[in-house]
Amino acid sequence: MVIVILIVVLVATMGGDDESTTPVPTGSPTSQTARGQTQEAEGERADLTSFRLDDRSQAGITDIWVVWTIKNSSSEESDYSWEWEAVDASGTRVANGSELETNVQPGQTARGETFTTLKTVEGVKLNITSFNRTASY
Repeated sequence: MVIVILIVVLVATMGGDDESTTPVPTGSPTSQTARGQTQEAEGERADLTSFRLDDRSQAGITDIWVVWTIKNSSSEESDYSWEWEAVDASGTRVANGSELETNVQPGQTARGETFTTLKTVEGVKLNITSFNRTASY
């Protein structure tokens, strides 16, 4: 009986994919939706604790990166994949990409970065368009 209850609880807490387009978290698990409403990052999506633009430009050379931090809050080794877009102040997509972080141990934090082709960070907003966590095999 206890095993059946445990399985039901585990299935219920694993959640599904976050397929909504929501801005990335900024220092806390709270973010704003595309409609401007505040929402809490839930389930596996909350494992993406930081996702931001890092402008390393200098001497007139543009050098803008996407930087992230993942913290595995599950009880199993996990792989993370997500898609993102950068949107300017007029709502035009100016960049997009896909990221992958693999073999993150339970409780472990992983950091990564990717170079972008963005020319500026002024007025640019990052959105997560898809986010998935799966068990590593």
